[in-house]
Amino acid sequence: MAKKFIDIMDTTFRDGFQSVYGGRVLMGDFMPAVAAAREAGITHFEFGGGARFQSLFFYLNENAFDMMDKFREVAGKDANLQTLARGVNTVTLDTGSREIVDLHAKLFKKHGTTTVRNFDALNDVENLKYSGERISHYGLKHEVVVTLMDLPPGCVGAHDVAFYEKTLREILDAGIPYDSICFKDASGTSSPQKVYETIKMAKKLLPESVHVRLHTHETAGVSVACYLAALEAGVDGIDLAAAPVSGGTSQPDILTMLHAVKGKPYDLGGLELEKILTYEEVLQECLKEYFMPPEAVQVSPLIPFSPMPGGALTANTQMMRDNNILHKFPEVIKAMREVVEKGGYGTSVTPVSQFYFQQAFNNVMFGPWTKIADGYGKMVLGYFGKTPVAPDASVVDLAAKQLKLEPTTEHAIDLADKDETKSLAHTRAILEKEGLEATEENLFIAAACKEKGIAYLKGEAKVNVRKNSAPAPVSVTPTAPQETNQEPCAYTVVVNGKTYAVQVAEGADVAITAVAPVATTQATSSAQVASAPSSGATVCASLPGSVFKLLVKEGQSVAEGEVLIVLEAMKMEIEIPSPCAGIVSQVKVSEGQSVENGQILIVL
Repeated sequence: MAKKFIDIMDTTFRDGFQSVYGGRVLMGDFMPAVAAAREAGITHFEFGGGARFQSLFFYLNENAFDMMDKFREVAGKDANLQTLARGVNTVTLDTGSREIVDLHAKLFKKHGTTTVRNFDALNDVENLKYSGERISHYGLKHEVVVTLMDLPPGCVGAHDVAFYEKTLREILDAGIPYDSICFKDASGTSSPQKVYETIKMAKKLLPESVHVRLHTHETAGVSVACYLAALEAGVDGIDLAAAPVSGGTSQPDILTMLHAVKGKPYDLGGLELEKILTYEEVLQECLKEYFMPPEAVQVSPLIPFSPMPGGALTANTQMMRDNNILHKFPEVIKAMREVVEKGGYGTSVTPVSQFYFQQAFNNVMFGPWTKIADGYGKMVLGYFGKTPVAPDASVVDLAAKQLKLEPTTEHAIDLADKDETKSLAHTRAILEKEGLEATEENLFIAAACKEKGIAYLKGEAKVNVRKNSAPAPVSVTPTAPQETNQEPCAYTVVVNGKTYAVQVAEGADVAITAVAPVATTQATSSAQVASAPSSGATVCASLPGSVFKLLVKEGQSVAEGEVLIVLEAMKMEIEIPSPCAGIVSQVKVSEGQSVENGQILIVL
């Protein structure tokens, strides 16, 4: 009996890199492995898009379009090179205008793309209409997506087979042009049985000739079981990665899946064990200097409770490492459950997964629901599209008050078209002001990456890659808490004109647990302001991060509540307001500088 041919897409160089290294792998280091994969018989690659667009400009000082061109040269003219797009968000965390959505498709075609896998994290089909049309218009193959996950226990109303059938029918009824259908589970939380029933539903609903794929991650430990269930249900293609960027938070390893189908009637891409083994040996050599975060290879049974995608997990832990707050990671993951439950059940995949994480991060760092993250707030208010179910009403009210926005039912792309800052004319004016050529590529880089894109184009970007010479990794396992009645309290104390941060543990035995100059402390207090009689009021960092924007100068008069400085942390912009009216006597930091929690930023 002839075996059914199953198309294998190798996700190593996009999702694999993103899941294990947070997308931070330099082009020159991995291209020999692309050649080895081609020699091993692989012809279908995920090679760009998604987070592997912005990350090149943010962390690698590389041009994503140059990387795509080089990849096409090495992989060969006949390879199916696939990218990931987020509907109206394209390759960013924000919505784009029709101009940006069109330019995305045009440039990705120009730079070697064959197929675009296109999804919307909310499963709002309105967000797929124009993007799908433009992808097809430029001669690209359009792989339209239904996004999957499991809800935390006790939650109902979406993410079951009936919901996925409804979404698929809406895609078909909308007349969106497509070449294939993918069911994408970025968190790897769907059960094998649900996967089986979903693929069965799709194969029954779609014409027999339609190519149906499943994408999942090993994060929750059930990816191979899900792929076997999908194969039994009739799926036509699956996604796999090569070691060392396989398993754990990434896709199952190609070799693992080849072993799993031994004796079964499936031919996985015509691939052979020995050739794949050779390819993986080359890849291992290419990546041997890179620091492997321990959480990247972990499988967690807790992920279905707080569905953090594999592709976002290490990106966030790497940022937490950079800001010396990785010890907070377990708390943030735990806090994600409530954030998902109250957020309207958008699928935990970028950008929604980042919104979930940012809000959970805020709930841990500032107190539960004290500070609404910008992206999460806009999502529950409707600015990214319609969530599968209505978000919690109290959270919607909080978001409206804090962000000073009213809830909306207007389509996200129409809202983006009305935003002058999302027009190409606005971006062109910024390039001209900076003395940069307004090529289509530069326009898209600046529009997609904002200030960091401009910094790259001006030659001011820095490389931020973790290799094995980096400091030893910090464990993400929480240590046992001290036996105190509450968290240590943090105070700012001035002695002989010098400011110190002091932590005091209150419990059976009151004790000072830490004293450090405020410029270097890693205190856990989120207080922004400390009174310093000898030098006026000091404005301090509310959490570790970097200085994104300085909005005042020394000698400038400021009003109470006026934003003095904007910090960047965890892909969020944190505004630091003035505690009172006064005059800026000292600005103690500069733009781009890393700061720690409690560090003095400005003296009034």
